[in-house]
Amino acid sequence: MKNNRSVLVGMIAGIAASFCGIPETLVAEPPSPMPLSEATRTELRGLYKQLIDAENRHDVAAVRPLVWVSPDTLFVAKTATAAEGNWAGFWGTDVVLQHLDDLYKAGSFRIEPDYDKEKVVALSRDVAETYVPVNIAVAYAGQTPVPKPFLMILEWVRTADGWRMATDIALPVPPVPHE
Repeated sequence: MKNNRSVLVGMIAGIAASFCGIPETLVAEPPSPMPLSEATRTELRGLYKQLIDAENRHDVAAVRPLVWVSPDTLFVAKTATAAEGNWAGFWGTDVVLQHLDDLYKAGSFRIEPDYDKEKVVALSRDVAETYVPVNIAVAYAGQTPVPKPFLMILEWVRTADGWRMATDIALPVPPVPHE
């Protein structure tokens, strides 16, 4: 018997398909990911902390071995100037590492994770996600860095060399509107 989550996902997929004109028979139910062992969760938490520590030291050489070597590696971040689009996806290992290095050289850059709220989940047997609320302070061209809240979402892939960060998305948390 299907669990409630599977039934709900199937219902949502069917409703979405009907709105898009897709026959429900063509909508596949997503596979249930394998749960991560506690040892794997601990390993991924350690890798995340290692990554953050290296970034806070502005040590791109220490970040490099943690990043997936692929043209599909993705870093979503604010660009240096509005003319560049303000926010963008940076694709490929070398492009991601260059953008990080540029951030480090541009001035102050610091990430403060709320490790108590860190969540690590399996998306499949070989893909996991780390979710952590963070404060990020970045200052360009001598500006004063002001920490701002973000939700940091990383995707990890299991490679022959171990887990590697494949995607790094930092979503800015908008300020609470004043009434």
